[in-house]
Amino acid sequence: MIYPTRRAVLLLLAGAPVALLLGLIRPELWLVAPGWIGFLIACLLIDGLAGPNPRSLKLDTRFPHQVGVGDPFDLTLIAASERGVPRGAEIALAVDERLAVGGRLAGAMRAADRAEGKRQALVATLALAASRRGKAGIDAAWIRWRGPLGLVWKQRKFGIDGSIAVVPSLRAVTEEGSRLFQRNSWFGLRQQRMRGEGAEFEALAEYQPGMDRRAIDWNASARHVKLFAKEYRVERDNRVVLAIDAGRTMAEPVGDMPRVDRAVSAALLLAYVGLKLNDRISLFSFAAKPQAMTPAYMHTQDFPALQRAASLIDYAPVESNFTLALTTLSAQLNRRSLIILFTEFTDATSADLMIRAAGRLVKKHRLLFVVLRDEELETEERRRPESAADVTRSNVAAAMLRDRQLVIARLQRLGADVLEVPADAMAGGVIDAYLDIKREGSL
Repeated sequence: MIYPTRRAVLLLLAGAPVALLLGLIRPELWLVAPGWIGFLIACLLIDGLAGPNPRSLKLDTRFPHQVGVGDPFDLTLIAASERGVPRGAEIALAVDERLAVGGRLAGAMRAADRAEGKRQALVATLALAASRRGKAGIDAAWIRWRGPLGLVWKQRKFGIDGSIAVVPSLRAVTEEGSRLFQRNSWFGLRQQRMRGEGAEFEALAEYQPGMDRRAIDWNASARHVKLFAKEYRVERDNRVVLAIDAGRTMAEPVGDMPRVDRAVSAALLLAYVGLKLNDRISLFSFAAKPQAMTPAYMHTQDFPALQRAASLIDYAPVESNFTLALTTLSAQLNRRSLIILFTEFTDATSADLMIRAAGRLVKKHRLLFVVLRDEELETEERRRPESAADVTRSNVAAAMLRDRQLVIARLQRLGADVLEVPADAMAGGVIDAYLDIKREGSL
């Protein structure tokens, strides 16, 4: 496809007033106008025929077939031709909105030597990141460049019909998980016993400075005429349920990523750590009704099953039914468990049913709520007002934050734990809370 550029249109329009002026002053020079038009048409034809032909291009696209939500990746496009390529070109792509707002991407291509035969090719590398889970399609690409005279665009459309499977991100699992289980962490090349903390008695050891004095066994110390302290180990084989709220409030984005995707990534990291510590991990999701409940897994080779279950958690534009969800979950648990609930609440009125359901659940199980700090509201509250509208926004933000703290206080009075963390620290914060609970030995 060849069509005129803005330069060609402006040149054509610039000749119109000149031709009109000449026609008024020297009527016999009326041939200047059609001569100017003919000259431009000839230049357009020359510009269109000169240089590389778009039909000779062959496009090669390279992209991963599976990426984690929020993880950066590169989309590489290589347009090669046996008859040469221009020095530069523009490219536009029609993609799924998961990859770009509005479903459109644009960039520049530059000429580069290809390895095979040193042929010239146009190359473009676009840095992308998927905003939501699902199947992200890449439909078509358009490449265009100007002719040598800059009067015409040469353009060609390429059908791609490719797709990328956007799944829960495992970046936190690979990065944080490896950091947690380095040689100096809890696990090295071989599994080690975790002594010194927990609730299960392990052995008696001679008391050393720095040990907890409350662990001293006075009877054993009297028998041996030296101080002995009890060593404990962290409990294993605990039941841990990762409950993810997939309702309307969790579908809202925080930092270009929905809350539910951040919760899924943190839950997968927690599942990996829990499996390494020999706990029984299961995944539960709900919105208006329960969506999925996996079996309790206890081996690291079962982690892909948890990943597949997490990838099926969908976005729901409905209110979450905590009463139905937590009642269903409680009916499926036949032993005391640690329930880590990733959710979000905005005010005390809408959270009332959640608090009532949590009150029944916390009587038998250990319940930990994980919520993201609402940094947008905190920013609005701290912002210095410069107008009446700013004062109104600040007051509304302060009222919403007070309601939020009221809900947290009510949950804590019930006996539930509440972890409120920034979005970027969610994975690390929930891991620390989980390990602290295990150290307490309260399961």
